[in-house]
Amino acid sequence: MKKLLLSLMVFVFVLTQLVAQESTFEKGDKALNLGIGIGSTLYSGSYYKSGIPPISASFEVGVADGILDKGTIGVGGYLGYSSHKWDYLGWGWKYTNIIIGARGNFHYPLVDRLDTYTGLLLGYNIATSKEFGNSVPGYDYSASSGGVAYAWFVGARYYFTDKFAVMAELGYGITYLNLGIALKL
Repeated sequence: MKKLLLSLMVFVFVLTQLVAQESTFEKGDKALNLGIGIGSTLYSGSYYKSGIPPISASFEVGVADGILDKGTIGVGGYLGYSSHKWDYLGWGWKYTNIIIGARGNFHYPLVDRLDTYTGLLLGYNIATSKEFGNSVPGYDYSASSGGVAYAWFVGARYYFTDKFAVMAELGYGITYLNLGIALKL
């Protein structure tokens, strides 16, 4: 019985601490994320080599407060770039992807100084490829294409100061894991 009572007291204490947290992202706030990706969602497997790791920048503005009590909705833009090479004994393809899109995020504070959020990305993927190496003489094989890009992600920014944070996002987009910095403007 004592363990149950102690567990209940700890649960109530933790719950009141979570409820007491102040929002780190509010209506009118502007944030810039700059990140570098780990793990490609676009190219993987034998003979793929990362040319330039996935990099991204996103900008967000808080547009609505008071969602589910302390939550905030933010919207903004996204730009991501990735370059990979498929190389087999000196012959292969170089692929480049640029994703341009819009993001919508739902922020909800759980821990002091930690901005936790989840969001969706909808955009366009500009993809190009170019052959290199020992190809057939006189032919220049290259192609470009594009298509709708979408992603769901969860993220967090930990603010060391009122304006500077480190950030991490996990999800499906140009990369599985995006790490970087965030600046509140």
